[in-house]
Amino acid sequence: MKKKGFQIVWLGLILAFLYLPIIILAVYSFSNATMIGSLRGFSLHNYVTLFTTPELTQMIVGTLLIALIVAVISTILGTTGAIGAYYSKNSMRRGIELAGQIPVVNSDVVTGFSVCVLLIAFFHIDKDTYIPLLVGQTVLCTPFVYLSVLPRLKQMDPNLYEAALDLGCSPRQALSRVVLRELLPGIASGFMTAITLSLDDYFITTYTKPAMFNTISTYVVNATKGARTEIKTALWALSTVIFVVVIVAVILMNVGKQKEEE
Repeated sequence: MKKKGFQIVWLGLILAFLYLPIIILAVYSFSNATMIGSLRGFSLHNYVTLFTTPELTQMIVGTLLIALIVAVISTILGTTGAIGAYYSKNSMRRGIELAGQIPVVNSDVVTGFSVCVLLIAFFHIDKDTYIPLLVGQTVLCTPFVYLSVLPRLKQMDPNLYEAALDLGCSPRQALSRVVLRELLPGIASGFMTAITLSLDDYFITTYTKPAMFNTISTYVVNATKGARTEIKTALWALSTVIFVVVIVAVILMNVGKQKEEE
């Protein structure tokens, strides 16, 4: 009984450590406070500022658009890479897996600076375009999609593809109607991971973004250095909105997974 009580207390402390700062920030986003520590009355002023300030709305829309494009490209590359590695010979598979793990453990600073040097200095691509940013974030996100899809492939019957061919499917039909359907949960998980990584990335984005463009991460960092107070407090509301969206997405994914298992 004492052991169970200790486990509950320990779990509660861990959850408090993870979520209490976010909850406090959410509470302050619904107040008139201008700084953490001086809580005032209830207000939706921060949310009104967030969704009516052109500077903020343009930054949010631009960030979401970049995240969606990067997630789509990364999902295609990561999924095809995982399928190719799975059906390759052992030596080739190990080489692809090793190449896919390096960007995961590599420092974001190194990745961002390398992409910047390669595309801008070597290929002479203008930094004021979005190409370096898209390439840099795709390099970051693709390995995580690969790692999300590969376990699903390993759970799948390795003879499923050949069985589909024997039953009359063309190679394209066997891939799209059989293999990809089995991989959908892993693909969806990789897609969401790519969006999250793109929204969260700071170092690669800083090195590769156009000078006059900001994502949420770079904007928030810059805002702490001298933005107006109303902008800073509106970012509390933005953090709360992102957190709520993530919770809803996680719940929906888990509900879908439970229905699939049933």
